[in-house]
Amino acid sequence: MAQQLKGPLDGLLVADFSRILAGPYATMLLADLGAQVIKVEGPGGDDTRTWMPPVRDGVSTYYLGINRNKRSIVLDLKDPGDRAAAQELARRADVLIENMRPGGLARFGLDYDTVAAANERIVYASISGFGSGAGAAMPGYDLMVQAISGLMSLTGDPDGSPYRAGISVFDVMAGLHANIGILAALHRRADTGRGQHIEVNLLSSALSGLVNHSSGYVAAGTVPYRMGNAHPSLFPYEPLPVADGELIVIAGNDGQFRKLCQVLGLDGLPEDPRFGRNQDRTANREQLRPILVERLRTRTRDEWFRDLMAAGVPCAPINTIDGGVALAEELGLDPVVTVGGVPGVRNPITFSRTPARYELPPPGLDEHGEEIRAWLKS
Repeated sequence: MAQQLKGPLDGLLVADFSRILAGPYATMLLADLGAQVIKVEGPGGDDTRTWMPPVRDGVSTYYLGINRNKRSIVLDLKDPGDRAAAQELARRADVLIENMRPGGLARFGLDYDTVAAANERIVYASISGFGSGAGAAMPGYDLMVQAISGLMSLTGDPDGSPYRAGISVFDVMAGLHANIGILAALHRRADTGRGQHIEVNLLSSALSGLVNHSSGYVAAGTVPYRMGNAHPSLFPYEPLPVADGELIVIAGNDGQFRKLCQVLGLDGLPEDPRFGRNQDRTANREQLRPILVERLRTRTRDEWFRDLMAAGVPCAPINTIDGGVALAEELGLDPVVTVGGVPGVRNPITFSRTPARYELPPPGLDEHGEEIRAWLKS
């Protein structure tokens, strides 16, 4: 049997001083790709260990979802011996990730300048809520950033209250941005032998991630507003009623709209000057919607889904999470991996030669502490 090739980040040592979501999500993805990640926790452990329900065997599934493939050690940075162990870990590491308040690790000799003085190869990634300048003292919770960035002003019914997104979207986005920065800095280090300090903050990630909405404001002075499930620049691009519920229906271009009309038996509709081009459909959406809905209501969601997809018209049922996982399984995407008896969602990246690894379940608090302490003293 051929030996499985090692992960693309094999040999990389990551000292993970982060907690909650953005940092741990980033380090789990690095660990999946072969990096050795040592999760440093305070005596109380990562906050997400207590974020429940739901639970599996008494452990928070929130914690389980973002801490696979890591080893845990408890270090009390107020204790001189533990602080020395943390500093030695930073000295040996290729990457250090932290999401304390900016400057919070300086009193422990674990800030970038101090660590880099002993380890010039370190790629040191700091994740904060609002940067290391005037916003340094602000706590970095995703919900705060959803509110401050403007995302909540875009989410919800036009006449209703603002809503948060169903996940901590900017924590996840900041974790991904941190990983992009880390990998870029490692690439540069291969040429120079020197690491660098990377800073990512949730608000900047949010403004970047708001893409067309933030661009609409900074480039055209347009402040977007809540439109429910509608899209400001496309129509149709929203749920529309069918005989047994709703179906997402999308016409991303004029060709897709023509195909939609063919399936609906409305072949002449694209010739109507109100609806022929996307900008016309968007401007006249209130006239077009009832025409489409009248026809869509004549059949079920599954019937329309089958025929529209066959014709090349983007559409989708509105599933709960179980339906999304089931469809991924049906499509052969293998969405679930089980490590040490703990199911989780697999790494979303597929490599042709160096696949992701799934070797360690999320660690218990200080599960590998004795082993890591001995290694740091060797």
